[in-house]
Amino acid sequence: MCKGFEAHYEELLGTTARMATGLRQLGIQKGDIVAIFLPNLLETVAAVHACFRIGAICNIVFSGFSPNALLDRLRDTGAKLVITADESVRRGRALPLKAKLNEILSEVPSVEHVVVIRRTGGQVAMHEGRDIFWDDLLSGIVERTDPMPVEANEPGFIIYTSGTTAKPKGLVHTGIGFLIGAAHNVQYALDLSPEDVYWCTADVGWLTFPIFELVGGLAFGAAYVLYDGVLDFPNAGRFYDIISRYRINKVFTAPTVLHSLARHGEPLLAPYDLSRLERIALVGEPLDPHTWQWVFEKLGRSQVEINNTYGQSETGSAWTSSIVGATPAKPGACGLPLPGHACAIVSDEGRPVASGEVGQLVITEPFPTLARTIWNDPDRYRSVYFNIPGHPNWYATKDAAVMDSDGHVWVLGRIDDVINVAAHRLSTMEMESALLAVPEVAEAAVIGIPDDIKGEVPVAIVTLRTPIDADALQAKVSQAVLDQIGAIARPTAVIPVNNLPKTRSGKIVRRLLKDLLIGTDEVGDVSGVENVEILGTLKEELKTRESRP
Repeated sequence: MCKGFEAHYEELLGTTARMATGLRQLGIQKGDIVAIFLPNLLETVAAVHACFRIGAICNIVFSGFSPNALLDRLRDTGAKLVITADESVRRGRALPLKAKLNEILSEVPSVEHVVVIRRTGGQVAMHEGRDIFWDDLLSGIVERTDPMPVEANEPGFIIYTSGTTAKPKGLVHTGIGFLIGAAHNVQYALDLSPEDVYWCTADVGWLTFPIFELVGGLAFGAAYVLYDGVLDFPNAGRFYDIISRYRINKVFTAPTVLHSLARHGEPLLAPYDLSRLERIALVGEPLDPHTWQWVFEKLGRSQVEINNTYGQSETGSAWTSSIVGATPAKPGACGLPLPGHACAIVSDEGRPVASGEVGQLVITEPFPTLARTIWNDPDRYRSVYFNIPGHPNWYATKDAAVMDSDGHVWVLGRIDDVINVAAHRLSTMEMESALLAVPEVAEAAVIGIPDDIKGEVPVAIVTLRTPIDADALQAKVSQAVLDQIGAIARPTAVIPVNNLPKTRSGKIVRRLLKDLLIGTDEVGDVSGVENVEILGTLKEELKTRESRP
């Protein structure tokens, strides 16, 4: 273990075991639901593991969700206890958590107790007999509760996927099975060791963080950076500053974070010492070759290893990945299925397709981190995820992909994100990769909009690294797409905007762009959007700047 960090694991163990005692004193038993409505705090780690310790099922809820989104999740699970904080801090502002919870608790009669962490010390309304501060609960507890034996496939936690209009799905993951699979994933994707200083930039509310830090990561004894904040505040160099300050050598982040950094170029790098950085792992969407090259040469000094992985909330792990130090990475690809995993690319009829041909990515063998069901809705679980014709036991990812001749998986986006232009199936991610090869383009999102003649046509929405005339931008983008894909994929419009809507983990929310662009009266679920305040301005930008050649 890193010198100087030995005591911290013992401190985490002590707090976790005492919190487990506290939960039992509040009446929590094996199988009860505990909602974790918290940002990235040290107490969050202890709270989740305290639930695992006594066999309680924790429901990890993204702290940026609206009261209505929180209400849906608490009602669906029948949560018995909620652990939250007085406030969280985003971009220098205190944001209410306990007050948000107070708005809806009268509609959740199952909640018997609320435990509140003093994150900022802000004044919050506490309900006598129901609410208690975290430190007050622990102050009188000395006894450490030992772990309760549970069968490996028993439910350990629930995490919800965000929907557009449909009811969010409460994915049920196991406790022990998830630990085994997540540790397996971390070992191959990052090769963590006690000598490492490691940072996963995701929010605890998205499954990336439980996999790569909260559960799987902690199995390897490294020193971990836990960050509660955004990656571009108080300035765009915050990401570099944290790596430099704590001498981090391994990072797990999202491709869109790197797109944003590349947008600022080398001058932003200059003040920071990133010499220890040796490995960057990614998930969320493929990292395009252009940004991959910039990260490798500029940010990584042609020495950093970049591992672009692929997984879903449902799979509970990034199961396609390069094995660090063993299998080569290809810019834009998601690597090979890790040992113990198997997949295929199939047609709509369930038949395997040839190498290089587009089809749906399916998982053909089960593994420990795969979600076991949807909470309170097992029929939906079977109908949504196990519907490949002729193969009722194959898991359908709903992602389009290609497998090359070396067995590397290239994920092209959701099946719904494959645009049908005059009967040609085009990958939005492939088009976005072409756009990002244009030097002036920093970030890109391609969506399909209805067209009377072609059925659908692609529209490109971009942020810029440097200013460029609209006509020149259209010409450069069209040429890049023509060179890399073909004339059929040329965007009918290229719209520059100041910002793109993103989740807290940095993923672009493309469905909102489509809603705004085609003039939908109501946009879909925005509860997971980090920068929701931009939507009004963005709507006007899309409305006024859209032009067709």
